[in-house]
Amino acid sequence: MSQNAWQHHDIQVNGIRMHYVQAGHVGAAVDPKIVTLILLHGWPEFWYAWHKLIPLLEDRFAIIAPDLRGFGQTEKPPGSALEAYRLEDHVADISALIDTLGLRNVGIVSHDVGAMVAQGLAQSVPEKLAGLFFFNVPYPGIGSRWAAPEHLNDIWYQGFHQQPWAAELLATSRDAIRVYFANMLSAWAHDPHTFDDDIEAWVDNFAEPGNLQGGFNWYSAIFPRRLKIMQGAQVDWPVIDVPTCVRWGEHEPFMLIEYADRLGEFFSDLDFAVAPDAGHFVHYEKPDYAAREIEAFFTRLAARA
Repeated sequence: MSQNAWQHHDIQVNGIRMHYVQAGHVGAAVDPKIVTLILLHGWPEFWYAWHKLIPLLEDRFAIIAPDLRGFGQTEKPPGSALEAYRLEDHVADISALIDTLGLRNVGIVSHDVGAMVAQGLAQSVPEKLAGLFFFNVPYPGIGSRWAAPEHLNDIWYQGFHQQPWAAELLATSRDAIRVYFANMLSAWAHDPHTFDDDIEAWVDNFAEPGNLQGGFNWYSAIFPRRLKIMQGAQVDWPVIDVPTCVRWGEHEPFMLIEYADRLGEFFSDLDFAVAPDAGHFVHYEKPDYAAREIEAFFTRLAARA
């Protein structure tokens, strides 16, 4: 099925208008045997980050790929980041999306920011989820390693995004946006040319009014929680019992592969493996591999049921 056949929708959930793309089996709400995959993007992304993966999954699954709160074509609600863009707000959005669409047998496929949202869902509404699939996952077990001196240069952007002038500075021109995101995408992918053919889609998206600040708001909202983790403090993060699969990029440049060493403390039912020849964007860099791993995991879950 081509992208032209994918359906774009807007829906009211949790007090905001959320945009999402629908593909694959559209009858999943009434057929519990069909798994609906909700694809939750990360930074610097929007729904389109899944456009290579969706065609490889839509014959087997129902697909829902939303733009998260503040990203892409989804509404940017008024209020400060700490008032309107908290992790809890994102979790409530996706929980309401599941309810409003009447979805059952839901699997979450996520990455980066979306992986934080997926963990929040699994902690707050585990009964709504059949399984979790992560491509790299920020989690509290990384702890103070986030703040190691040799690591701070890799996460410079997190501080930059919290500056009140950052979005306005980048929005001065399409060239500025292109340079910023081309640098970030090429640095984080194992093959620096991975995004060359698609960079204008990223420029188009982040040139839309509000889209830079909408994404940056995530970093301001999550910073108090992230700071506690970086300081080695205990955070309220219940163990997740939803069946979980993690495929971590072998060449992830800043969420280093060794940071996966404590996943078993936070996920009680874990299937972990290294994703070969991939960096931060496993789903985009290696879509064929990603699709095979997703299908295999949810097939195994169905056999367990």
